[in-house]
Amino acid sequence: MKTHKVEQLILATLGFFWCFLMWFSTAAFSPSIAAHYRLSIQALGLLASSAIWMAPVGRIIAGWASDRFGAPRTFAFILAGCGLISVASAYTSDYRLLFMERTIVAIAGVSFVVGIQHVAQWFDANEIGTAEGLYAGTGNVGAGIGALVLPRIFGTNYHGAFLWLGTIAIGIAAWYLVRGSAAKSAQQRKLVRERSNIRDTVFVWSRYIAIALMLAYAMSFGLEIAMNAWLPGYFTRGFHDAILALGFTSVAGVQIAAGTFAAVQSFTASLFRPFSGFMSDLFQRRKWAPLPFIAKSLPYAPRLHWLGISLVLITLSMVGLTIAGQTGSLHLSVGVLVVMGVFISCGTGGTFALVPLLFPDRPGAAAGFVGGVSTAAAIVYPLVFSTNSHIHMGYMRVALYIFVPFVLFYFWAARYELQPEEHGLLSRALAAEDA
Repeated sequence: MKTHKVEQLILATLGFFWCFLMWFSTAAFSPSIAAHYRLSIQALGLLASSAIWMAPVGRIIAGWASDRFGAPRTFAFILAGCGLISVASAYTSDYRLLFMERTIVAIAGVSFVVGIQHVAQWFDANEIGTAEGLYAGTGNVGAGIGALVLPRIFGTNYHGAFLWLGTIAIGIAAWYLVRGSAAKSAQQRKLVRERSNIRDTVFVWSRYIAIALMLAYAMSFGLEIAMNAWLPGYFTRGFHDAILALGFTSVAGVQIAAGTFAAVQSFTASLFRPFSGFMSDLFQRRKWAPLPFIAKSLPYAPRLHWLGISLVLITLSMVGLTIAGQTGSLHLSVGVLVVMGVFISCGTGGTFALVPLLFPDRPGAAAGFVGGVSTAAAIVYPLVFSTNSHIHMGYMRVALYIFVPFVLFYFWAARYELQPEEHGLLSRALAAEDA
């Protein structure tokens, strides 16, 4: 059983890694695409934003499907479908068609919640933080590898990259379908499938703590994927002279340099995510609960406190990135991105160390809601970043006008000492229906 459990974790991680690689492969080639089609900064922001369009609704559907049909079937379907469209996009020369095809390939990003559900069906509560952190962190690094490696392998030939990525995705889909197992027991699988109904889904969506976790994930993972899509263009435009001074003068050279700097955030956010899951487990074992206002006596209260600390740190790092950009220092901005990536990993790992524990009988529905709706924020962030001619100020605006209210709502929702997952909208109506 232990060996099979590890195999399921490896399958989920590999599948998510490749989906993430496909998801942000467009961003890795955004400088060459922008140069070829002569895109403006607003069009570049739209292209960056489009990578997230399918995720909010798609993740909700994928979470429900993983409960209903099992994670292996759902994951294989996503890999194969996105792989085929990626192959098709390799032969496209019209920008409008390419834009639509790459938007469809971005559906690969919904696979995250499928893997979360899959891992939750195999690992116990005392190890869930570390297991989910290993899955998500290793998978997330696909975006960083895409930004760092793909331009070096393919240069400006993004068509060739899209072809190979799609072909390999189809092969991984076949492997997942053959070796994947939905749950460690038939009884557990039956219970989760029975809970995949409209009423139970609405119950999850209407809990205050579920909404707070969704906003926390919008601050962490939503920010991470927005930055994955935005940063190559940001460094190209915001530090163009500094990159030229380093000796990168061609379009391909600038693309490699910008992709390398952009990968810093993604790599640190991904590589430290298992650490964040471990820290959530450590807070839980040591029963650390240092923050005021947040519940302290609940069985999982220390995990609530770890996540709260992470959200405050993310907000501060956004302010720091604006300050670093204002100085004009490329080195300082990259340094702040490293720190931001660590803080983002704390938020992402801390969130999904809580979700399976709060909603153990509805893991797919909960993961789909928290991991799905939150990605809508990533559509907004690149648009905010590109609305002002001063390219560095967008981070400060997002921190003050979006993140601060999100943090305050999280503190309010996590204040209950008695089962915050029972408090929410429609509580009386749902209770009357039960009666």
